[in-house]
Amino acid sequence: MKKIVLTLLILIATQITFAQQAYYDDVDLTLTGIDLYFELQDKIDITNNTFTYGEVRDVVKVTDENPAATNEVLLVYGFDNGDGNCTTDRSRDKEDFGGTNCEYNREHVFARSNADPEMGSANNSSTGIRADPHNLRPSDQSMNGNRGSKKFADGSGTAGDVGSGNWFPGDEWKGDVARMMMYMYTRYSNRCLPSLNGAGPTQGSTNMLQVYLKWNAEDPVSILEDQRNPHLEVVYGNRNPFIDNPYLATIIWGGPPAEDRWNLFDIDDNFYNSVAVYPNPATSTVYVQNDSGVKLQRYVLFDVFGKKVLEGSLGGNSNRLSVETIAQGMYLLELQSDQGSAVKKIIVN
Repeated sequence: MKKIVLTLLILIATQITFAQQAYYDDVDLTLTGIDLYFELQDKIDITNNTFTYGEVRDVVKVTDENPAATNEVLLVYGFDNGDGNCTTDRSRDKEDFGGTNCEYNREHVFARSNADPEMGSANNSSTGIRADPHNLRPSDQSMNGNRGSKKFADGSGTAGDVGSGNWFPGDEWKGDVARMMMYMYTRYSNRCLPSLNGAGPTQGSTNMLQVYLKWNAEDPVSILEDQRNPHLEVVYGNRNPFIDNPYLATIIWGGPPAEDRWNLFDIDDNFYNSVAVYPNPATSTVYVQNDSGVKLQRYVLFDVFGKKVLEGSLGGNSNRLSVETIAQGMYLLELQSDQGSAVKKIIVN
């Protein structure tokens, strides 16, 4: 038993050390919930009073370069270059920057006026939150105006108005938007509360909107997003953690499981793939779905230090165990049968 736990702990440590960007080497990724939120906040909360809004004009030529055409930038909310309407263009020549028809400008995805207090107007010498490049994307100037300061809300298809005065960013961009909103909330706390710039219910007792967690899971990280963080780490000083690993949002706020790009919670458990544990993260009850044909007999729950915190009997095809009294954190759940054991990682929020 101890050997199993020790082996898994070594594997966890190896994954955390070698599967993530070096930027996170000093971040404690065994934390969960609000503790991980504060840990990431400390990491990305840099002091940069020199990077200006004016610099964004050149920065986006690198961060938002069209992977299919190096002379172009991709335009947030855009979707069609061939319909004869430049407002809906998905890409544009890098030099077509400006404020007139068929030119692009800089969109504050978390609208300046929706922050509390407001960010204020931005000019080329502006610094601080108004110049944070993680919140700025190229956008057709008319499309940018159409969005204005409308709150984001769920929809489908291409970008446009939804509901009562809300805005859907489009299927291609909804994941980008969600991860930007998560960054802004983590970086600037309640000044950029998700509900200030988005509509809909929150996730449980957290301040995160369910729609952002949904978009984060439905729309995986794109090549465009991946090329942003390395450049911004150099010229600005930090990264958007939710681009590097969208599953960090799942660990903090719950909701539908997003892509785990570091494989932090996807250890091969040496047992039947048809044994599943859900929900994960869990808050009060964990269910074990067993479709293997092998009878499960017992479970043992260990913390990440190998200490046994819970154990009990299992039986039937569907089992449940209560974790309501267990402290928040990451655990190893060993499921035992007479033919072997399966070990699953779970998170309790």
